[in-house]
Amino acid sequence: MAVVRVYVPLSQADLEQLATSGSLAAGQGTPVSAYAVTSALRSRAPGLDVEDLEYAAFSDAVAAAGSVRSSPRHRRVVAAADADPSWLVQGVGEPASSVVLVAPLPLSRVASFHIDDESAVGVADEEADELLWYDVTELDDVRSFLG
Repeated sequence: MAVVRVYVPLSQADLEQLATSGSLAAGQGTPVSAYAVTSALRSRAPGLDVEDLEYAAFSDAVAAAGSVRSSPRHRRVVAAADADPSWLVQGVGEPASSVVLVAPLPLSRVASFHIDDESAVGVADEEADELLWYDVTELDDVRSFLG
């Protein structure tokens, strides 16, 4: 089965939804922005290997995570997940890695969470691009960092 690794900026409400319902709602009327290696990204970065393209998509998600948090003093959170290609449509505009989830994303498809270190809270987003890695089984820990 083909999958696409997507990076999804998450708010505190999104984390709560994943924990309580077991999925992130997306679909008609509730599109969810995400980032992935797209054909547009590949064409803008010829010669980059898959790992570098993945990092570029992840970096775009980290940048977007700053706008979905409820306060600049809250940590940014990004989920890395494996989505079915039919769950995605190409995003409009920039960045080139932009995609939109148009189907719910089950927690079972989330591989990991990435969250700011506590010392990065309040630091300008462009100065804090290294996030900590948490396994999907540590969702409750990630939620506690925001609550």
